[in-house]
Amino acid sequence: MSSETEIINRVANSPIITFDLEEYYPQGERIVYDIKENLFQEMILREKDFRAFVKEHDWSQYRDKYVALTCSVDAIVPTWAYMLLATKIEPYARRVIFGSLDTLESILFQEALAQINPHDFQDAKVVIKGCGNLPVPSFAYVEITRLLRPYASTIMYGEPCSTVPLYKRPKKIS
Repeated sequence: MSSETEIINRVANSPIITFDLEEYYPQGERIVYDIKENLFQEMILREKDFRAFVKEHDWSQYRDKYVALTCSVDAIVPTWAYMLLATKIEPYARRVIFGSLDTLESILFQEALAQINPHDFQDAKVVIKGCGNLPVPSFAYVEITRLLRPYASTIMYGEPCSTVPLYKRPKKIS
């Protein structure tokens, strides 16, 4: 018998696939365009003044940014105003949406996750990686679970060495 015992990394040798949502995090600056700055007394949109602003504003400052259009005050803003802003920002921005930064993050992840092929996870044991360094929204965790559940045999959350079981496909009864 050898005095040396071989250490076997069972996690590395397991058939578990780790799915890291951070790999789908779109890099780039996120900003909010708050239309309240265009409102008279933060209450009313004056069309003539707004159109003059839109014509004169330097929209190139939104180049390569992810932009969320919103209004942070309780005002009635016509839909066309957001649409007009989008026509000016969209040529420069990576993405422009209506909503909050949280909504923007959810949309960005939805678009990124729509690119995966869930069939690649057929009958797989998947761990959706938990802790990370990037702000992955809860939406992304729910969305990847929704996408993989019909295909994966097992879905877990955490790290391969310490997981929380979420789903296990029921065994087929013959």
